[in-house]
Amino acid sequence: MDGVIRTVVGYTGGKKKNPTYRQMKDATESILIEYDPDIMPYEDILVEWSRMHSPISKRKTQYRSAIFYADEEQKKIAEETVKAMKSALGVSKVFTGIEPVSAFYRAEEYHQNYFN
Repeated sequence: MDGVIRTVVGYTGGKKKNPTYRQMKDATESILIEYDPDIMPYEDILVEWSRMHSPISKRKTQYRSAIFYADEEQKKIAEETVKAMKSALGVSKVFTGIEPVSAFYRAEEYHQNYFN
């Protein structure tokens, strides 16, 4: 995607420091996206993200659907994205958390560049 500088697969949202795939506890698998907001706005990233998965079934913490935001503007955009997903899917509820960014831990090397 134009504007995306790099992605890093990792874990976030949990209380355990330095989780691993085998010892994740309450963390969630996630992707850290470094991007140029002049080329790819946050909203466009979320639109693309919303096309790539289905948030209509509840999943365990490790695989849950979540959007992590850095500020109030991103939170508002995340809320609008979830609302649009509900409308597009014709459902009243989706299982997507909207939470502030917390500590991010890089996943093991075999999780990186999964699609390559």
